[in-house]
Amino acid sequence: MEFSTKQGSPEKLKSGCVAVGVFEGGKLSAAAQVLDKAAQHALSDLIARGDMSGKAASTLLLHAVPGIVAERVLLVGLGKASELNNKASVEILAAAFKALHGTPAKDAALFITDDGVGKDAAWVVKQAVIAAADGAYRSDSLKSKPSKAATLKHVTFATLNKPAAPLKQAVDQAAAIVHGMALTKDLGNLPGNICTPTYLAAKGLALAKAHKRIKTTVLEEKDMKKLGMGSFLSVTRGSAQPPKLITLEYSGADKKQKPIVLVGKGITFDTGGISLKPGDIVTSMSGQTIEILNTDAEGRLILCDALTYAARFNPDTVIDIATLTGACVIALGYVASGLFSNDDKLAKELIAAGEQSHDRVWQLPLWDDYQSLLDSNFADMQNIGGRAGGTITAACFLSRFTKDYRWAHLDIAGTANKSGKDKGATGRPVPLLTQYLINRTTK
Repeated sequence: MEFSTKQGSPEKLKSGCVAVGVFEGGKLSAAAQVLDKAAQHALSDLIARGDMSGKAASTLLLHAVPGIVAERVLLVGLGKASELNNKASVEILAAAFKALHGTPAKDAALFITDDGVGKDAAWVVKQAVIAAADGAYRSDSLKSKPSKAATLKHVTFATLNKPAAPLKQAVDQAAAIVHGMALTKDLGNLPGNICTPTYLAAKGLALAKAHKRIKTTVLEEKDMKKLGMGSFLSVTRGSAQPPKLITLEYSGADKKQKPIVLVGKGITFDTGGISLKPGDIVTSMSGQTIEILNTDAEGRLILCDALTYAARFNPDTVIDIATLTGACVIALGYVASGLFSNDDKLAKELIAAGEQSHDRVWQLPLWDDYQSLLDSNFADMQNIGGRAGGTITAACFLSRFTKDYRWAHLDIAGTANKSGKDKGATGRPVPLLTQYLINRTTK
């Protein structure tokens, strides 16, 4: 899907569909007023008849409206101006693109309201791009008869009175974000018998081939043995598939600057309980020993060696991301990711980026009081701390391998996937992390 910006009058815009807003109570947005005038008040007449309430996320599709060049007009309910907050805006945009994807239109123009309500136009555009791409995403490539690809191929974000050029940066950034989200969804939705460690490594090598600034390195089992990654390898022994430690390096800043390192589990199939047994003691790359009490708490055994390995890059910041604990879902549900950090400034930066991107996080404590729950009689620590505060003790476990740098841990157990009839990967926290990196580069 392609995106562009344009300033112009909606009634003259040649498009498969023009989308404009209507506030609850029937007040037309500025762009809708222009259309209404060109259509000899056809819009205000149908609102007066009760065909369109303007309630948030309501839509009404009109065909061949007299006086308007576009083939269709989509009226989108904006709700009450006083209630047009982040949540409402995201829901409204999702409804708008659901309606647009339901038409045969190959291109559409969405007029960004400049009535002085809601979020700034750049924020709305970013969320609109995400909504458009989310509506077009298909996860059925492995079906014998995949569903038809989305008809909508091009979306123009249009302004009536204000120049559209300043929105181009927002469009470009959002287009990159949705590209990353699509890749994340694709990998997350693939089954373990297809997306093996070897498959994942091949994807990383392909990225390096496609982008000159990316360098991909793949460590094999023998390399990890030499490094002493006993914790990592204790998990991977349960699979016939050879383990891989994949490093992607993006060179975008001055070489004198310390890098920001993002660390993920990269687990393609959970083999922890196959190879690990309660009572086992493994030695991590850091030299610290770990008593295994819960074989399902294997993700942290992968991460701890990866976090130790990250120190060799002399990082400015390390952020690990993992679907680590069911306890995080109990604590925060499916709205916010759990955030832990050993640096208050870093935590605040991630919280701010989450608010900007509407990919939010909530900080939980990383107090020393919880560390004793990991005490072991036989090793330096045990891999779980009991039921109480499970997401916190998991973060405490990881913190023992992050003494040499600024570090944050994101527990995305509740936000990385949807369940039920809409089950599948969400692409989070790509918006959050991208916004954080953008903020860091623009300081």
